[in-house]
Amino acid sequence: MRDPVQFIKEEVRTLEPYSLVSQRARIKLNQNENAWETPQQIKEETLRRLRDRVWSRYPGLRTSDLHERLAKFSGWKPEGVIAGNGSNELIQAVLMVTAGKGRRVVINEPTFALYKQISTVLESEVVSVSLTDNLTYDLNALRRSINTVQPSVTIICSPNNPTGCIIEQSDLISLLEETHGLVVVDEAYFEFSGQSVVPLLEKHSNLVVLRTFSKAMAMAALRIGYLIAAPEVVKEISKAVLPYNLNVVSQTAAEVAMEMYETTLACLVELICNERERVYSELQKIRDLDPVQSRANFMLIRSELPVKHVFNELRRRDILVRDISSYPRLQDYFRISVGTPEENDALLAALREITRDYE
Repeated sequence: MRDPVQFIKEEVRTLEPYSLVSQRARIKLNQNENAWETPQQIKEETLRRLRDRVWSRYPGLRTSDLHERLAKFSGWKPEGVIAGNGSNELIQAVLMVTAGKGRRVVINEPTFALYKQISTVLESEVVSVSLTDNLTYDLNALRRSINTVQPSVTIICSPNNPTGCIIEQSDLISLLEETHGLVVVDEAYFEFSGQSVVPLLEKHSNLVVLRTFSKAMAMAALRIGYLIAAPEVVKEISKAVLPYNLNVVSQTAAEVAMEMYETTLACLVELICNERERVYSELQKIRDLDPVQSRANFMLIRSELPVKHVFNELRRRDILVRDISSYPRLQDYFRISVGTPEENDALLAALREITRDYE
C-alpha cells in the first residue's frame, strides 16, 4: 500500500502541531486565562435568553445583529466587523486570503506560534524579525524587513504573547504608511494594556485588528472572537469564513457580556492589572528570578535556575505554569498567568522556597 502521508504537503509534514499537554493542577497559571469565573449574572441572563431563541434554525449567515453590537462596543462600523469561532479562526481567515506560495508573511519572534504555523501550511515564506534584547518591538528591524521583502501581511501581537510588550501607536503608524500589505494587530490582551489601535482604522485601510472574548471577558470556553477592518477588506476576508461559524450560545453570551461589561467585567480587568503589578514587584525581590514588565494578564520570568527544575518543583506543589524555554531566545524563561490574590500568594511563596532550597 502507498503511504497516505506522502500526499500531505512537505511543508506541513515538517511542522509540529500546535498543542499543549492537558494537565490539571490546584493552581493553573499556564494558559493566560482569566482567573475569575464569568460573573453569574452574565451566565443567568444568557441562559434566560437562550430559552427564547430558536434552536432548530441556523443562527444567521453573517450574524448581523451581533456585528452591530460588536461595532458599537468597539467604536467601528458594522460592515467592518466579522465574528469568529475564537480569534484563531479569524487569524486563519486573514492568512487564507493573503498568504500562499510566492507570498511573504512578516512576524516577530518570539510570538504566538499559530501565526507561523498557519502561514507555513499555506506555503508562504515566513520572515521572522527578532524582538530587542529587552524583548520589545524593534521598529527599525521591522521597517527594514518590510521594505526588503514586501510582505502581503505583517502580524503584530500587542500586547505580545508571550512577552507582554506593546507596539507604540506612532511606531505602528509608520509601519502602516510604509508597507504595501496588510498589517494585522492581534489585540487579544488589549484590555489589560489600556491601549487599542482601533482609532487608527479611520486613516489606515490596511490595518486589521483581532480581538477575543477569551481573556478579559472570561469566556475562553465559548470561543468567541472578532475582527475589525475597513469594510472593503472585511468583504474579502469573510469569503474565507465558514457559514454559520458561531453558534447561538456563544453569540448570546457575547451580546450579554458587552451589555454588562462596565458593570461586571471591567472591575475584573482592573483587579488583574493591580495583581499583575503587585506580583511583578514581589518577584523582583526573589533571588535568581528576573520578571519582565508586562502589559497583559501574564508575564515572563527569567530564571537563573534551570527552567525545567522550577517548572517541575511548582508542578510538585500543584501549581502549573508555562514552560516556554523552547521558544526562540527564551531558553531561560517561564511564563505565568496572573491569578487571584490567593493563587498569586501561593505561587510567590513556592518560588521563594524553590530558589532558597536550590543547590
